[in-house]
Amino acid sequence: MLRATKEETEKVREYFEWQAPDLEITFMQKVYSEAVLSTRHDVWDIHTNKDRWWVITDPTNLYSQEQFPNMDLAVTFHIGLCLRIPRTEKQLVDDRRVVPFDKTFVKLSEASDALSAALNLADYQAVGVHSREVLLEFIGAAQDSAEWTDNPPKRADLRGWIEIIVNELLPGGGNKERRGLLKSTLDSAWTFTNWLTHSKSATWQDADMAVATVEYAIGMATSLLIRELRGVPTECPDCGSPHLEPEDGENTAIPGVLWQRPRCAACGWAGRPMPIMMIEGFEGLVTREGEDRGDEHSIMTTPLRSIRKPSDE
Repeated sequence: MLRATKEETEKVREYFEWQAPDLEITFMQKVYSEAVLSTRHDVWDIHTNKDRWWVITDPTNLYSQEQFPNMDLAVTFHIGLCLRIPRTEKQLVDDRRVVPFDKTFVKLSEASDALSAALNLADYQAVGVHSREVLLEFIGAAQDSAEWTDNPPKRADLRGWIEIIVNELLPGGGNKERRGLLKSTLDSAWTFTNWLTHSKSATWQDADMAVATVEYAIGMATSLLIRELRGVPTECPDCGSPHLEPEDGENTAIPGVLWQRPRCAACGWAGRPMPIMMIEGFEGLVTREGEDRGDEHSIMTTPLRSIRKPSDE
């Protein structure tokens, strides 16, 4: 048994009760934890009044111990599922939340695909080119998202724009360290990808680091920028909770437009809705082939030929 905080335990309990409201938890414990590519997956053994389940985190999912009697099998299956998530509905929702930067994330996907196929020096350099293009696409989209200055630098001057945009997003003495982190991360990603593009000694590990660093830098900067542009507070003004989640909706008076507002997961407070995209214009951003089973959590039975949910008898 591994130690778990009260917050961890309650989060897993709430998730399980949401997924299996007809089952009563009689015992639960964290039994295993594994980090894969800097992402930690915790495994919980949950006993109910009817059966037993594994709950594996980040992203959280549950697996019947009748169908996955071996914990290692469940972990292996879960990690494989995580690797496929970017092609699923979850990524579709995430993409919609960053529509102003959709081309940036398309290019990030291209860089990741290039890394997966990289076999030699020329391929590693090509990953550097793709990663560099991600940063340039992001900084171009950021320039177009707001009026930042009356005296703008050249459009391709990434370092100049980083200085302007980060100073605007994180002003004042209290944000000194935050500014330093964001600037140094973006600048380091830019320096490394430029080096990789021309390096004669590059390795696959270098290409992997380039994609990972760019993904981290872009994710951090995009999140901060979108929150600022949409006026999302750092915490709920009613209860002080930092857990504000985006909520999508439509206005019948203005059809064809998708709106989004922040909602507090703790007390239900909702902020001012903002129009984020034309619904008709989004369909072409992501294409999918094959059967769409919806967004329900479901578990495949051994030998993985049928689907069942926790509420099934």
